[in-house]
Order: sequence, then structure tokens, then C-alpha cells
Amino acid sequence: MPRYHVSSTSSAPVEVVWGLLVDGRSWPRWASGLDELVQERSSGLGAQGGDGVGAVRAFRTGRVVTGERLTELVEQRRLSYEDAFNHAMKDYRAVVELEPTPTGGTVIDWRGTWRMVPGIGWILPFVLPRVMQRMADDLAAYAGSPAAGRRPDGL
Repeated sequence: MPRYHVSSTSSAPVEVVWGLLVDGRSWPRWASGLDELVQERSSGLGAQGGDGVGAVRAFRTGRVVTGERLTELVEQRRLSYEDAFNHAMKDYRAVVELEPTPTGGTVIDWRGTWRMVPGIGWILPFVLPRVMQRMADDLAAYAGSPAAGRRPDGL
């Protein structure tokens, strides 16, 4: 079974990084590979940005929309999800774990596994680890920036 395991460190405290992870609406702001959260394909999103277990978050990248279902939340420690719909892989499962650093920052540990499907799936072991490293790095950088404290409407 293919897998990836990436890590990044943010200067932001765990509570800031966690707030961004559990808010599916924030992902397109900090993840350079995501164009938008597709509201009409998502379900169970938290009204105040705290998506709960069972929420399905659909993200568009280019013309492709993929969905993930939250399967576990351990407050400010671990977020787990699985694919809800994805044409390029099956049985995708990922875990993001947060660990505070002695200096007040956060280590972001992101790992996942999946089964390949015929067709485009063969390329994922070469591409997905780089994509997920960029996601972890984007989250770490955004969480540590002044923009992390602002809402999308600028307030």
C-alpha cells in the first residue's frame, strides 16, 4: 500500500494551527494547491469553522473535485480523515498530528495511505508526497503569519 509521511514546523502555537485544520473553509486560504471549498458538495461543516467528525469537505483543484470525511478529532492533537470521493485513489486515509515545540510553535506531522486505481493512480506515489509536503509547509507558514488571525472578509 503506498504511503507518505511529511512534517513541517510552524512558529504558531498549536491552537492556531488546529483552528485552521478543523475549519475546511480556511483550507483554500492557506493551501496553495486548493482553489476552493465546494459548498454544494460538502456537508456537516461547522457554522463557526469547527468541522466535526462526519463532515465531508469537498475541495476543487482545477476542474477536479475531491472529498474527504473527518473520522477523528482529538482536540489540538490529531485530525484524521478518509476519502469520501476521489477518482484517482481508493481507501485513502490520512492523519495530521500536532505537537507543541519548546519555543511555542507546532510540529505538523502528516501521513497517509491509499490503494491505487487503474489509470491515473500509478502516478500518485511520485506526486502525492510532494503535494502533501507543500500542504504541511503552507499550513505552517500561514499559521505563523499575520494573515492567520484575519477572517476572509478582512476583519
